[in-house]
Amino acid sequence: MTYDNDAVRAVLDTARAEGRTALTAPEGKRITDAYGIPTPAEGLAETADEAVALADRIGFPVVLKIVSPDILHKTDAGGVRVGLTSCAEVRSAFTTIVDNARGYDAKARILGVQVQQMIPDGGQEVIVGAVTDPTFGKVVAFGLGGVLVEVLKDITFRLAPATEGEALSMLDGIRAAEVLRGVRGGEAVDRAALADLIVRVSRLVADFPEITEVDLNPVFATASGVLAADVRLLIGDPAPRTRRRYSREEILGSMRRLMQPRSVAVVGASSEQGKIGNSVMRNLIDGGFPGEIHPVNPKADDILGRKAYKTVTDVPGEVDVAVFAIPAKFVPAALEEVGRKGIPNAVLIPSGFAETGEHELQDRIVAIAEEHGVRLLGPNIYGYYSTWQDLCATFCTPYDVKGPVALTSQSGGIGMAILGFARTTRTGVSAIVGLGNKSDLDEDDLLTWFGEDDRTQCIAMHLEDLKDGRAFVEAARATVPRKPVVVLKAGRTAAGARAAGSHTGALAGDDAVYDDILRQAGVIRAPGLNEMLEYARALPVLPAPQGDNVVIITGAGGSGVLLSDAIVDNGLSLMEIPEDLDAAFRRFIPPFGAAGNPVDITGGEPPSTYEATIRLGLADPRIHSLVLGYWHTIVTPPMVFAELTARVVEEFRARGIAKPVVASLAGDTEVEEACAYLFERGVVAYPYTTEKPVAVLGAKYRWARSAGLLT
Repeated sequence: MTYDNDAVRAVLDTARAEGRTALTAPEGKRITDAYGIPTPAEGLAETADEAVALADRIGFPVVLKIVSPDILHKTDAGGVRVGLTSCAEVRSAFTTIVDNARGYDAKARILGVQVQQMIPDGGQEVIVGAVTDPTFGKVVAFGLGGVLVEVLKDITFRLAPATEGEALSMLDGIRAAEVLRGVRGGEAVDRAALADLIVRVSRLVADFPEITEVDLNPVFATASGVLAADVRLLIGDPAPRTRRRYSREEILGSMRRLMQPRSVAVVGASSEQGKIGNSVMRNLIDGGFPGEIHPVNPKADDILGRKAYKTVTDVPGEVDVAVFAIPAKFVPAALEEVGRKGIPNAVLIPSGFAETGEHELQDRIVAIAEEHGVRLLGPNIYGYYSTWQDLCATFCTPYDVKGPVALTSQSGGIGMAILGFARTTRTGVSAIVGLGNKSDLDEDDLLTWFGEDDRTQCIAMHLEDLKDGRAFVEAARATVPRKPVVVLKAGRTAAGARAAGSHTGALAGDDAVYDDILRQAGVIRAPGLNEMLEYARALPVLPAPQGDNVVIITGAGGSGVLLSDAIVDNGLSLMEIPEDLDAAFRRFIPPFGAAGNPVDITGGEPPSTYEATIRLGLADPRIHSLVLGYWHTIVTPPMVFAELTARVVEEFRARGIAKPVVASLAGDTEVEEACAYLFERGVVAYPYTTEKPVAVLGAKYRWARSAGLLT
């Protein structure tokens, strides 16, 4: 694609020199022409005679629209007339439009009236636009247009600039995607032309950061092409990027010393129980950290049997991490000493910074850290755990169950919920990290590290915001092909409150953009805290699916119906059972049972029926995943079901046949023990719910698709 950037620059420079934030319709036309964005024939008329002449040259029917840099919403001002079919109608409409505009805003500058070719009836109205998101920067938007955009709010977003593939995915990403393919005898739209339009708009805002919003609404999409009937462009000062960026090598270098330290200094260490500095010291010592632990306290010679130092600069040898347990007001001076000592990481537990309005104090410590090359974790955090290093650098309860899950949280309270869940479920973790105010280190730094960490197989993150959305997306895209990333984004209902100058801007609430961009990055978004934790716990247990065919085997018809609903809700596909496979299942179930899918073996069947049908489901290569529904009976008690299921699954995995198997167990309290037994042996099982096991399976499938394992 070639663009006339000089033409766009001339328009923008003129508008900005005049102090304007909105472009006029003629200016918009020059920009769309420069970027090959198709719009109707049009012209600017300053008098009624000029309007008549333009209409005659363009050809009737025509549309007239007021042109004023001070009137953004032309319809509200009575500044639009459509379907004009004669010179007399054009002359009358010109006068009416100008009078209405002056009545709407007496101070508005009237530059004239736009005379535009009337687009013939037909075609699907869509909206294509772009906004400047505070987290992700330039994003492009697509959805149904006209009045429907405000009613249905059916719109999707991608980072700008977007590729052709990403643009095509937007066409399928709205709820009404089927409309674009042609319904009730209607023609399908020209998808290539529509995707091309999205790419051009996204390129425009990426090339010119001062364009803050673009609104093409409506765009008429037909089988033969696209035409943008109305163009609105807003401009402003591009947001300055103040955050320092680090290279991947720099991030991995500092994170390695943070997560795998050989020496830790505790600034503010204490012998007095009840103090944070004492708790951190005890956790490091009692947790068995094998490296050196150096207490720093100017008033002590010895703390918990360790030699204490007056300042961190007195500590001999290299130190990888300094953990701060001192009041906020003392942090800057101590951080200067950490910098002079050459310590690469400072873990700031104290509160009293930006979260309490002390922004200047937080800015000060960030500046000190940057000056000395120190990376900051926090402030206002509970600390962090690196279990494979036996490192518990926190004032909270210790945790030492090693495993494949890395968990992070922006909130201390959520961090403790994570800890409690991990303890209750015996979830093995590689790390638990608090981020707090995120003055420096944030999610993209942690993603970069955990993506490379061989001990970590799944990463789950609670976040309230992202400081640099694009850096996070970049890190996620590098990580997702190797391991799942689960995100719980808080604050989803508070989005979209800001005022906006366009339809696109009004619809681009924070959460709407977050949802689509996180999906674009391949991240699994959890709807709630429990789901995030369950996904993190379960995803490493399940093998990756090799295809889309899911089969339900259940001992209860009611569970089968609910499991089927959950399959659909989670975007999974119930396999259409071929005749030979149907006959094979029927050989194992009673005549009053039901094959098909779900396979209902009925509740009174002995363990042999469960085992035979599960074996068949695992053995047939056309079946890719199994969902088991168990109903508690004395004929097949819960632990009998659990033991036979685990044994059969393990047998097939030993033969190289590894399929995801999840189970829903309904029954008395004995099913809880059975579920725990299954979970420990690679079958994700939950008591009293049909939704949760299928939701986990759905999350595994979403990751497999994002990782390119499934088409």
